[in-house]
Amino acid sequence: MRMAGLGEFLRERREVLRQGDRRYSVRQVAARVGVQPSYLSKVERDEVSPPSEETLVRLARELDVEPDLLLALAGKVSSDLLEAIRRRPLLFGQLIRELRDLPDHAVLRLVREVRDGSW
Repeated sequence: MRMAGLGEFLRERREVLRQGDRRYSVRQVAARVGVQPSYLSKVERDEVSPPSEETLVRLARELDVEPDLLLALAGKVSSDLLEAIRRRPLLFGQLIRELRDLPDHAVLRLVREVRDGSW
């Protein structure tokens, strides 16, 4: 399965929302996110570098998607995750490499065990 790039994903998501609500034009979304419409248009066409983490988080909220998804599509990691990795880089590196080929249901099971378990 091919994963859309950041620009393609943003444009498709915005256009889906615009079909039901005209407030999702490039101009209006850009205004609510705090960027110029021409800049958002260039981001959607992958003509410029991805926006900052702060702008991506605002875009995620505006388009009702998970911020981590937009950050990943932009090749970025949220600052809170980066800080966690910096505190224990070897352990997180090993953990991510061990998890990368597991099926989603196995990763979700681990997440639930970590979240709900008593340590």
